[in-house]
Amino acid sequence: MVSEGLLAGKCAFITGASSGIGAAAARVFCREGASVMLVARREERLAELVGELRGGGFVADFVTADVVRDDEVAAALERTVGAFGRVDVAFNNAGVGAEQVPLHVMADELYDTIMDTNVRGVWNCMRHEITAMLPHGGAIVNTSSTAGLVATPVAAPYVAAKHAVVGLTKAAAAEYAARGIRINALAPGSTRTEMVEDWLGKVPGGEELLCASAPLPRIAGPEEIAEAAAWLASDRASFVVGATVPVDGGWTIR
Repeated sequence: MVSEGLLAGKCAFITGASSGIGAAAARVFCREGASVMLVARREERLAELVGELRGGGFVADFVTADVVRDDEVAAALERTVGAFGRVDVAFNNAGVGAEQVPLHVMADELYDTIMDTNVRGVWNCMRHEITAMLPHGGAIVNTSSTAGLVATPVAAPYVAAKHAVVGLTKAAAAEYAARGIRINALAPGSTRTEMVEDWLGKVPGGEELLCASAPLPRIAGPEEIAEAAAWLASDRASFVVGATVPVDGGWTIR
């Protein structure tokens, strides 16, 4: 177990932790000294990751929950407080994307799925995380996207949802900073997650297209986004409030 690091002694709650950026965050946060509660819908993957972390001497546990379900989020936070005694850090990373579909022919069901997971999911998590943190303070990091800063070539509701995450982050940050809770967002660019790898498999020349779209011409590894989340969640970022930090290889500077 790590006794020093950016998050030494912190208890962290990570959603979307069964793969991609969330799973990378579990490893990075543990390496930086945190105890972690991992949250996602896929129990088998969570159990495997927790086994790996415990095998490395870290403190980790998991609970299955769908962030769209407020009652499941509440139960997950209750489980975390019961296991660790408190919640110091939350990384609201759970989200869902979709292939680009013309807005005028998009099914309502797809719109609802994108908005519910990416917006209501963050809303549900923040409400319960803030409640748990009010007695002692804490830090929350929400995952937005470059699509939360500019209109990227993805499904329109995804752009809207990720812009909404930025708005929720700013509103909550303004409301709770003076009460000891810092809230910020990340705007990752192209990252090797399941969603992106699936897209790359369907679009010939897709990787070359993504790489040509940023000054740093490559796709990020999930751990690179997780490193930024760990810093934002740490006391090293003590004066960072309500920010949306691009981690995109420079894509949004153009």
